[in-house]
Amino acid sequence: MSDVPGINVPAVTDWLRARVPGAVGPFTFDAIAGGHSNLTYRVTGNDGTRFVLRRPPLGHVLASAHDMGREHRIISGLQSSAVPVAPALGFCDDPAVNDSPFYVMGFVDGHVIRDQATAEAVLSPAARRTASESIVDTMAAIHSVDLVAAGLDTLGKHEGYIARQLKRWYGQWNQQKTRELAAIDTVHDELSRRIPEQGAATILHGDYRLDNCMVGADGHVMAVLDWEICTLGDPMADLGLLQVYWTGPGDQASAWTGSACSAPGFMDRADLAARYAEVSGRDISQLPFYVSFAYWKLACILEGVYARYVGGALGVRDAAELEPFKLQVEGAAAMALATLETLP
Repeated sequence: MSDVPGINVPAVTDWLRARVPGAVGPFTFDAIAGGHSNLTYRVTGNDGTRFVLRRPPLGHVLASAHDMGREHRIISGLQSSAVPVAPALGFCDDPAVNDSPFYVMGFVDGHVIRDQATAEAVLSPAARRTASESIVDTMAAIHSVDLVAAGLDTLGKHEGYIARQLKRWYGQWNQQKTRELAAIDTVHDELSRRIPEQGAATILHGDYRLDNCMVGADGHVMAVLDWEICTLGDPMADLGLLQVYWTGPGDQASAWTGSACSAPGFMDRADLAARYAEVSGRDISQLPFYVSFAYWKLACILEGVYARYVGGALGVRDAAELEPFKLQVEGAAAMALATLETLP
């Protein structure tokens, strides 16, 4: 194999042979995830041993947005914790090898559940219940990691997470918005006024949901994936975001369109939250605040994507094709406002 976009096959082959124990070339490289996020490749050695290589997207500009060294540091730091992550096997920051930094992990053989059909095909109803419990228990494990022991206590600022996020994403909204949306301004102002006391900072995954975890046939989480926006802050933000991403079989639809958790056997949102409170021992009485914040942030993020589509940065699209994106932004903003109104 000599032509793999994003991989300098001869140079990466030499690096793997020299730096990764058990790596026996020649290797085949297969892209298994890509796009505007970091690129992921399955690497198969001559003896059948599999690895995973992660690198920034092609043509990326901002190194800070796709920091391979930081992502590798997080996974390495979690190796001896209770958080299931792939084995961290090596990091390369020499651009002469592959133009951009990359890191290599051990391959975890499991399922990534992205839709209801996949959930029903690979998980029994009992395994779906187990997956529901395991995703909560794993999140609680993430939030209980000893930051100093993991070498991650300097990963980010400890205090003021929600205030910083509100400032950042409101700034993004105002720079990129394609129209006025009063709910965004109303929710921003009200959330800013009512930020709960944070408490001790924990690791925050930042994008924690079922399809960012790999699960076994029995439903247990085998590895948490996609740590690229992980930081330190208020653990309740992860729980609030999971409530937005998760639509159980008995839940009302979310502004997020994922359907994987709708299959019979999965728990509903309220049950996930109750389990998190039980397992973590944390007070979740302010959860509606964090759910409102998660919907609001989702609206800001989706508006940025929509604005790039409207501007033609991601190719020419007609208005009808873009309408669902526009409606999803408005739906998330409306859900943020509706959830905010349930706060005591």
